[in-house]
Amino acid sequence: MSRLIIQGGHPVSGTFTPLGNKNAALPMLAATVLTDQPVELRNVPQIDDVLVMLELLADLGVSVAVDGHTVTLCAQGLRGTRLNRDLCRRVRGSILFAGPLTARHGGATLYPPGGDVIGRRRVDTHFDGLRQLGVQVRVDQAYRLKRHRFAGAEILLDEASVTGTGNIMMAATLAPGRTTIYNAACEPHIQDLGLLLNKMGARIRGLGTNRIEIDGVESLSGARHDVQPDHIEWGSFAAAAAVTGGRLKIRSKVDPLTAHIIGRAFERIGVPWKRNAASIQVRGDAPFAVRSDLGLAIPKIEDGPWPAFPSDMMSVAIVVATQAEGSILFFEKMFESRMHFVDQLISMGARIVPCDPHRVVVTGPAGLHGTSMATPDIRAGMALIIAALCAKGESVIERAEIVDRGYESIDKRLRALGAVIEREQ
Repeated sequence: MSRLIIQGGHPVSGTFTPLGNKNAALPMLAATVLTDQPVELRNVPQIDDVLVMLELLADLGVSVAVDGHTVTLCAQGLRGTRLNRDLCRRVRGSILFAGPLTARHGGATLYPPGGDVIGRRRVDTHFDGLRQLGVQVRVDQAYRLKRHRFAGAEILLDEASVTGTGNIMMAATLAPGRTTIYNAACEPHIQDLGLLLNKMGARIRGLGTNRIEIDGVESLSGARHDVQPDHIEWGSFAAAAAVTGGRLKIRSKVDPLTAHIIGRAFERIGVPWKRNAASIQVRGDAPFAVRSDLGLAIPKIEDGPWPAFPSDMMSVAIVVATQAEGSILFFEKMFESRMHFVDQLISMGARIVPCDPHRVVVTGPAGLHGTSMATPDIRAGMALIIAALCAKGESVIERAEIVDRGYESIDKRLRALGAVIEREQ
């Protein structure tokens, strides 16, 4: 257990370089069991979720070598397909081994995954898709999968699940024939996973759309791949600069569509935002105001499947809105428990009206004051850190290790940008 002690009122300013996308790195790590050859992944964030995935791989007999943010893995010495129960409980990404282990090695035994408690997070989509590829699935205290009549299929997902799409896509790379996934997720991290798989010899088309076609191949090879920058990470640091009156340059070749989607939300809240081919610049050193809809109507930010605003940015955006002049509605459609953390913002002085489990109205600017809080999940934890950075006085954030699952060295990297933040174990 650890806590963060934050003295508010210090601008977050300077130049920030984001690390690799957590939600791309986790399925890429699982994908390494699809081949006996080495796979080198660069720009991998050294966060707790990644470290647990590496423990799972090592426990299976995969060779793991870590050099800074470069990870090299080789599954030639794989000695089993049963995942460690305790490790599964520590990371949501453990479910991503279902498809690649079964496709390459004939079966897998997994245990219910861990992860944030932000609402029901079903795994039905994963197993329904794998069954259509010819995988037998038995569920008791574990998930037991066995390759049966393994072949490509036309699969219509009942929801555009990101991890479900990744799991099915990895399995289908080795399924004889053609697999077509309808209602597929098209988030940037799914596209990045597909790029890695294609480097390994897969034949995947339609990345970035909701219709993905995969022609199965007999085997995959090793590859080298750079994990794309994490848009949730750089969006979170941009938010910290905005609410603390800082000026931040985000140095990265960010995908234009991704920058537009996140930038549009910041601009709706009134935060100055500039982008060129090599960087994004955010300024919070002047008052900003919510931009009303036509007729001075209260605007709305709502999340949804890509290319809608990402759910993982909702908590952070709400904190930004507490410092903007005007009112704005946030509509969280994906997870029914995502908004529960706003009670802690209200205790800091935020002017927020919860409408129901999915909607809140935020009116600003509000003078926040420091307090003691506990991290409920990764993204809410980051949002509370940002709120503490702009609050008056000292804040203490308990269970900071939860934030470590998604953000590498959060205290050190914020301190390098001017924040006054310390960690106690």
